[in-house]
Amino acid sequence: MLKTAITVSEEVRGALDAGAPVVALESTIIAHGLPRPRNLSVAEELEALVRAEGAVPATIAVLDGRAHIGLGKAELERVAGDPGLRKLGHRDLAPALATGASGATTVSATAFLADRAGIAVFATGGLGGVHRGWTETQDESADLRLLAQVGLTVVCAGVKSILDVPATLQRLETLGVGVVGYGTDRFPGFYLTSSGEPVDWTLRTPEEVAAVMHAKDLLAEPYSALIVANPVPVEEQLDPGLHDRVLARALVEAREDGVTGQAVTPFLLERLMRYTDGASLEANLAAVRGNVRLAARIAAAYA
Repeated sequence: MLKTAITVSEEVRGALDAGAPVVALESTIIAHGLPRPRNLSVAEELEALVRAEGAVPATIAVLDGRAHIGLGKAELERVAGDPGLRKLGHRDLAPALATGASGATTVSATAFLADRAGIAVFATGGLGGVHRGWTETQDESADLRLLAQVGLTVVCAGVKSILDVPATLQRLETLGVGVVGYGTDRFPGFYLTSSGEPVDWTLRTPEEVAAVMHAKDLLAEPYSALIVANPVPVEEQLDPGLHDRVLARALVEAREDGVTGQAVTPFLLERLMRYTDGASLEANLAAVRGNVRLAARIAAAYA
């Protein structure tokens, strides 16, 4: 039934049928993560980066109750320009399709739809994870469990640095989700090159990542994602001292303002952008650009 509610663009379908490289891209960063009109130019830039590496971009969104895998120019402009677009996780997909709603897809919804469409590689900024204070709140991103249920490779800059990184890595291990560092033995910290936490495996070329993907296929191991943690370059990261000071201030303000649940992440990210005068946004975009380029190279090597 779900496939009848999915529209795969002609370009993406042609690439998949031909075994050509395709990279899935989320739409939440366009609709909710960047100011207008810059969001549209960034969306176009990210698609262009995928094409420059010889792959086909598949930006994903839900429009009028249909999941779109690959957006045309008008659809991309709509996602960037419509302030009423909802933010859709994978649990929101069925209600959105049934009610004819429109929304931008988060990591979990994008990964779910990309996997169903047969796309092998997905590029994003930072993943969700286990929130600080989990023992009291039990607050954990839906991204983690979903990644244990899809088979694609996710290129990211780690998890958002506002989260409990050690607890998130432990949770990923429990769920059986593979994690490798790309050119690093430390798990990236989203805005920061390193979170300080080690990773067990380091890969150094797109071909090595593709070889791991093929090995997963041969093993037919329990279906789960492979996370390729790609650090933002040192020269483009947010100043670590500034990051720590601003995050500590934002966490105090969140507690004082009684911010809880799903409101915590956008609150903290907004405070980081405000208190760093936009430097956190630039580090975020630097990470996303690097992830998109790498994802396209991995997709090409895998294909």
